[in-house]
Amino acid sequence: MASVTVRGCALCTAALLNFAFVFISGADFIRFISFRVIYHNITGETTLCEDSIPWSAALQDSTVLKSLVVDVALLALFTLQHSLLAWAPVKQACQSVLGSLNRMTYCFTTALALQILMNYWQPVSGAPCLWSVRHAPWSVWFPLLCFVVHFFCWAIICSILLMFDYPELLGIKQVYYKCLGLGEPLSHKSPQAQRFLSHFRHPVCLELGVVLWLLPALSLDRLLLALTMSAYLTLAHSLDKQDLAFLCNQLSSKVQVFNEPHRATAATPNRDSNHKEE
Repeated sequence: MASVTVRGCALCTAALLNFAFVFISGADFIRFISFRVIYHNITGETTLCEDSIPWSAALQDSTVLKSLVVDVALLALFTLQHSLLAWAPVKQACQSVLGSLNRMTYCFTTALALQILMNYWQPVSGAPCLWSVRHAPWSVWFPLLCFVVHFFCWAIICSILLMFDYPELLGIKQVYYKCLGLGEPLSHKSPQAQRFLSHFRHPVCLELGVVLWLLPALSLDRLLLALTMSAYLTLAHSLDKQDLAFLCNQLSSKVQVFNEPHRATAATPNRDSNHKEE
């Protein structure tokens, strides 16, 4: 019994440490994707690119080409990790070896791949921007507009993740259920929910697409990042009519649950008045 308790405590500690690492990596990703880029433009000036250099000269610059090669390698590393561990044969092999730690391991390696990508990313400052808002008054107001839009997009993304069974998504629930002997969390969900989650593990496609492309200046390395992640997000989804029907049913049930307390509150004074009349 003591060994079981120690093992359970070790698993829970590992799950919480993994949650902290993934959470910090997510915050770093927000800074990397949105606010680091907008910060360079918030005063209307940008150092992200060099518009005075023609494209013919920029694409022959060894520094530019080296930076692009490094960035492509980093994106390939992240895409390979994210796709390989989600591939059914590899996923089944990892599940048989890791058990309840499988999802947590997947999230940990994803966060680690993101940290490597963010820390070793090479900005391409020796090439022109594909676009850059430089003329007043938009050189000041457009970066502020981008900041506001990005802020609301990330707020929506965080809200969706919280509603999307966040503990199960990060592998915390799997460890918790394992310690309590409840089996896999997905086994307690309906077949429709299991099918939906298997098709839609990235509930942030539209919002992330906005923050990838809505910028005051689009440099060459950012174009590479936006194209790769947009293509990956598009190919990673396989929703069909059954999934959309399930999502609509879930949304209507949530709305009904939200409205029920208001109906109950509205019905209470009527009951009191009926008692008074009697």
